[in-house]
Amino acid sequence: MGALVLAEGAEFAPPGVKDFNLPPLFGSGYWLSFTKPMLLVVISLIIIVTYFMVTSRRLKVVPGKGQFIAESIYNFGRNNIAREQIGSADFKPFIPLILGLFSFVLVNNLFGIIPFFQFPTMARIGFPVALAFLVVYPVYHYVGFKRHGFKGYLKKELAPAGIPGFVLPLYSTIEFAQKFFIAPATLAIRVFAAMFAGHLIIMVFTLGGSFLLTEGEGIVKVASPVAFLFAIAMTFLEAFIQILQAYIFALLSAGYIGAALASEH
Repeated sequence: MGALVLAEGAEFAPPGVKDFNLPPLFGSGYWLSFTKPMLLVVISLIIIVTYFMVTSRRLKVVPGKGQFIAESIYNFGRNNIAREQIGSADFKPFIPLILGLFSFVLVNNLFGIIPFFQFPTMARIGFPVALAFLVVYPVYHYVGFKRHGFKGYLKKELAPAGIPGFVLPLYSTIEFAQKFFIAPATLAIRVFAAMFAGHLIIMVFTLGGSFLLTEGEGIVKVASPVAFLFAIAMTFLEAFIQILQAYIFALLSAGYIGAALASEH
């Protein structure tokens, strides 16, 4: 269905990929322009750093609301993600990374339902790809090479003990593709696809409801509140998915690090 046509000839153009390609706030050209998603990334960093600095500046035995929330986020990242996935012997050096990834992805996801911002930064594929390939990818391979040595790490990942010789070439090829290409790619695509699809669905119901209200006639106009109700329901669902995707991103990142450090495959 390309468009919805009403009695007076008004035509509804459904939102699509074009609505995610926002015009630059200033500058021109691909490399020199500064866009809204870039601004949101900067704002998210300011929010995260400021919040944790303020809430941890004067810690109290009986925490206030701000300190309690900050401690809860920290404990969740430390105990439920980093320690569970990396292991109690190795997780401590990676707490800042895992906590940072979780907080960063969470805030940028939540921008999609916050008034004025209203755009999930991770719906632009470049940002999750940068996190996956420029942050998570080099970290888990670096710690693996550092612990096991170059040959030891490759042997552990691509040719573990117990694999029959006639299966080994196929197994090594699949594992090489998985560890060095597929894993970081799926890590990025997962959060991107969820944020893109969720924001697109909310846009469809919101713009569709507005179109029906302003351009519809009779029974069609009455249907507009239904679209708005669906938009509200999808917003709550999207909030849950945004939190879940931040958790999954941090969880998988910690899991990759834990697997690289592990002695056995």
